[in-house]
Amino acid sequence: MEGTAHASAPSAQVLAAYSYCEAVTGTQARNFAYGIRLLPTDKRQAMSALYAFSRRVDDIGDGTLAPDAKLARLEDTRALLGRVRAGEIEEDDTDPVAVALAHAARRFPIPLGGLDELIDGVLMDVRGEEYETWDDLKAYCRCVAGAIGRLSLGVFGTVGPAGRADEYADTLGLALQLTNILRDVREDAGNGRTYLPAEDLAKFGCSEGFQGGRAPAGSDFAGLVHHEVRRARALFTEGYRLLPMLDRRSGACVAAMAGIYRRLLDRIEREPEAVLRGRVSLPTHEKAYVAVRGLSGLDARTVSRRTARRRP
Repeated sequence: MEGTAHASAPSAQVLAAYSYCEAVTGTQARNFAYGIRLLPTDKRQAMSALYAFSRRVDDIGDGTLAPDAKLARLEDTRALLGRVRAGEIEEDDTDPVAVALAHAARRFPIPLGGLDELIDGVLMDVRGEEYETWDDLKAYCRCVAGAIGRLSLGVFGTVGPAGRADEYADTLGLALQLTNILRDVREDAGNGRTYLPAEDLAKFGCSEGFQGGRAPAGSDFAGLVHHEVRRARALFTEGYRLLPMLDRRSGACVAAMAGIYRRLLDRIEREPEAVLRGRVSLPTHEKAYVAVRGLSGLDARTVSRRTARRRP
């Protein structure tokens, strides 16, 4: 069952499982953890459970196991998800992530199939799939990030008619993932991966990749980055239309997380070569400012006004 009934108050075992997931989130995903601090307790716990499960999937894909072993581990994880979906996880189960996710799925209408999509996306990584066009990369991003947006919406809920909320959540996930891809160009190259579309790399003379933290000689790396930044900005603009559909604290959470990534995008745009030197990040005070903006509802009101002006 996927959130068809509200769970009772969490038992001590479930609270311990949630605490474990929140610890994983706090140490492994600081930007994400910063955003979900703005949520009420039940939603923050559920988002931590989603993150902890997602992190487990990602860690399998990014780990050092042989490809066959990764495939087996991912299928084991999919089987565990099937047990969560079937209501087969007991509160005294030894896997705290499964316990927390099972409880969250009883509390909220979480579309657990999104986690299957995440597993599908990581399988694409393990198999070494490459992306010729933006449409190809977009299909991957919808699995590993758009699905997370839709899962999160299951926790947040909407105020008033949902309309295209699922679509906007999916698009915002794509915007975050494309920003991640730009930020992690150097790290991915070190792992033998280039996620940017091959046709874009060729257009800007970057088909040779970015080994050693350098762009190919004679390439227009800045032009490539600015091209992808424009694409990400368009996705953010569309995805931000989700904000007025959320309650104040859920909207603040989304605005904080998205705002942090938009500011990362600004930094990358100003200095494209910085991503070849190391990971671009924001200082804590700047993240705090973004959170305050989100909590004030300023971003949601701005989107509402812009949307109203577009209507005939």
